[in-house]
Amino acid sequence: MVRQRTANLLSIQNLFSRNTGDSMSANRVKRLDSKEVDELVPNADLALAIKANVAMLQCADGQIDILEKSVIDRVQLKPEFRLLKTVPGIGHILALTIMLETGDIKRFPTVGDYGSYCRCVGSQKISNGKKKGSGNTKNGNKYLAWAYVEAANFAVRFSAKIKSFYQRKKSKTNGIVAIKAVAHKLCRACYYIMRDQVAFDVTKAFA
Repeated sequence: MVRQRTANLLSIQNLFSRNTGDSMSANRVKRLDSKEVDELVPNADLALAIKANVAMLQCADGQIDILEKSVIDRVQLKPEFRLLKTVPGIGHILALTIMLETGDIKRFPTVGDYGSYCRCVGSQKISNGKKKGSGNTKNGNKYLAWAYVEAANFAVRFSAKIKSFYQRKKSKTNGIVAIKAVAHKLCRACYYIMRDQVAFDVTKAFA
């Protein structure tokens, strides 16, 4: 539902941008109502498309709130996972997702094993020390992969140091690769947080 809500939000932004030449922030999209859409977009067909996306976004928001409240009532963070919330970008729901999907951190002998399970590292086929191709990109846990990418998107907003790392990566590649690099860093940091029971240290994670 979170992905669906994001898809509707992006659809509204794209429709508005392509047809008016202006941009619209996510916060403004969330505040839109039918009257404002009619005022901003004189084309009736375009306005109808935007209204449909707004209605779906608002419906998803309501259902997500219901589900989140139910989850929080039923499941509480275990003490060994509470330090996850010291990571910029990881709140209660993402911490719960990481806790439930990770299980016992001791089942991962190394940080590399955990990163691979979270789909935060590249998948390569190696023979005799030489790369023979890539594959198995769907191995691992898709929910942890999503959680760390989601955390990365929030982290670049809340931490100046992480944002700086992201911008350096983005200048050399693109936004998607840069966010995945941030997600990989957060994944590694969370492994040590869960294993060693220490708070997040941005200077170590993004040195």
